[in-house]
Amino acid sequence: MRKNKAKEIIKNGKAVINGWLQIPSTVSAETMAQQGWDSLTIDMQHGLVDYTNAMPMMQVISATEVVPLARVNWNEPGQIMKILDAGCYGIICPMVSNRKEAERFVQACKYPPHGYRSFGPMRGLIYGGPDYGDHANDEILKMAMIETKEALENLDEIMSTPGLDGIYIGPADLSLAIGEKPGFDKGEDTKAYSEILRILEHAKKNNIFAGIHNGSTDYAKKMIEKGFQFVTVGADSRFISAGAKNTVENLKGTVKSELSKAY
Repeated sequence: MRKNKAKEIIKNGKAVINGWLQIPSTVSAETMAQQGWDSLTIDMQHGLVDYTNAMPMMQVISATEVVPLARVNWNEPGQIMKILDAGCYGIICPMVSNRKEAERFVQACKYPPHGYRSFGPMRGLIYGGPDYGDHANDEILKMAMIETKEALENLDEIMSTPGLDGIYIGPADLSLAIGEKPGFDKGEDTKAYSEILRILEHAKKNNIFAGIHNGSTDYAKKMIEKGFQFVTVGADSRFISAGAKNTVENLKGTVKSELSKAY
């Protein structure tokens, strides 16, 4: 089976530089895949992407060395299994709040006897290889998102779940869960920042990696220095919005303080 290069990067003690795809377009995915990311995550939760978009997007990503990942819209076994069958090499699962939910997520990603994933890896066999079924349980990345108040009370229970490779922090929902405004790149004087570092320490204690969504490269570098091994910066839609805004403002000689209109 094709090795999961994102997993290898993490095992070697380095950080995966992950890109984010929200636009349902093979052209956008192909363009992003040519920019040197270690992995690209197709956002099926808040992005505009559904399964019929995601599958051909993974096909164009697979023409490169970039690892195709997906954030599903919920901890729903059917969607998890179907996108894995399409050749996805890792799942980010939102709103995992307790041990039971973490176990359910991991088991949906694994074939028996370690899980209940149904066998039928259609495109997975093409991308992964003919021995996909023998090694998929070990190669597929499984990341649970820590972003709810309940999850903050159950960190060790979630992170000690057998088969869970890592956790992923969504700073916006995490901020809402503790009564702060949603956003990325939380300041050191915020409660969200303290919680981010606490989550990281629990991940280290449980010998799994931690990932986080960032709004800027500087903040992502800061998180890597803190010990995060999976960092996402921006998204395809945000790059388009920010780049276009910067060009227009330069041409017009105007600079506005507001951010680009993209998530």
